[in-house]
Amino acid sequence: MQLVAPCLLGLEGLAANDLKFKGIPGVRAENGRVLFSGDESTIVRANLSASLCARVFILMAEFEAHDFDALFEGVRAADWSRFIGERDAFPVKGSSLDSDLSSIPACQKIIKKAVVEKLRTTYRTAWFEETGGVHQIQFRIFKNRVSVYLDTTGPALNKRGYRALSNDAPMKETLAAAMAELARVRRDHLVVDPFCGSGTIVIEAARKALNIMPGIDRGFAFEQWSQLDPSVIENERRRAREEERRDASFSAYGFDIDEEALSIARHNAALARVADRIVFEKRDIRDYSDDFERVSVITNPPYGERMLDIKAARELYRVMGERFVSKPYHSYTIISPDEGFERAFGRPADKRRKLYNGALKCQVFMYYK
Repeated sequence: MQLVAPCLLGLEGLAANDLKFKGIPGVRAENGRVLFSGDESTIVRANLSASLCARVFILMAEFEAHDFDALFEGVRAADWSRFIGERDAFPVKGSSLDSDLSSIPACQKIIKKAVVEKLRTTYRTAWFEETGGVHQIQFRIFKNRVSVYLDTTGPALNKRGYRALSNDAPMKETLAAAMAELARVRRDHLVVDPFCGSGTIVIEAARKALNIMPGIDRGFAFEQWSQLDPSVIENERRRAREEERRDASFSAYGFDIDEEALSIARHNAALARVADRIVFEKRDIRDYSDDFERVSVITNPPYGERMLDIKAARELYRVMGERFVSKPYHSYTIISPDEGFERAFGRPADKRRKLYNGALKCQVFMYYK
């Protein structure tokens, strides 16, 4: 099977390396996604282990279409009965951009009709009750190139299963995991987030250090598919749990001025099974200092388009520049959409990484010298 995992723009290379490290071969990065091939166990492993991707799709068909006849024939040509049973549900959703077929409802209707027609030839039935497991069909049409997928994931992969609560401006778990990756968090790291909010960054860093697979504590759409062997799913889940590293020496601190946010963070850390690795304390950035021999500060400070106006945000950056002093074995990984960040912080970053937080273009500023 050809598998596709979309990710945030700017994270393609990191996402590909993450999947390779998790034991998935033949991964290659493309714009906004990574591609690989495999069998049932690959589907399960990718969903359990992908830290930076949004979903895992099975690519059912790719073709060019300028009209509805071509769309119908291209979809009907795919082997839908390989995955969709006679009673299974198969809703359709998708998007179209810069293409002749611009009506999403019309495309949904044609794709649904094509799948039904193909399944009728296999199951010899005039009616599909769709009461079984959900097989979400997803399509994307870009410049008349059609890609049609089956979503094996269900709720997006950033839904790890531990964030039952969040504050007003939560960071997606996939983006927090990317920052931990850029900071090169390892099993013996000490990590600090001085603006921890609901704790996502330090929780993701802890789970990376302990090799807790991102999806191990949640369910997936493929688990409701009768076509997947339950023993394959069980074996991959067992393997993932056996590879956790509870002997790692990782520890972290999460600071914030909001006591309610800290309470949420403690709750989430407990659900994520890393509460014993993280200390959450009420502390203002203006009081930040450390006497750690080694530390990685990873943070997402409030900024103008999120919680503070630009003037207040840049004053905060100035304070951070004073408090985050250059020392041996100290690194600082900071995300911001503000192009004036370095000037306000007081020194240029040693390295920058452009990525998108949803539609918002950001930079990750890294200081380690």
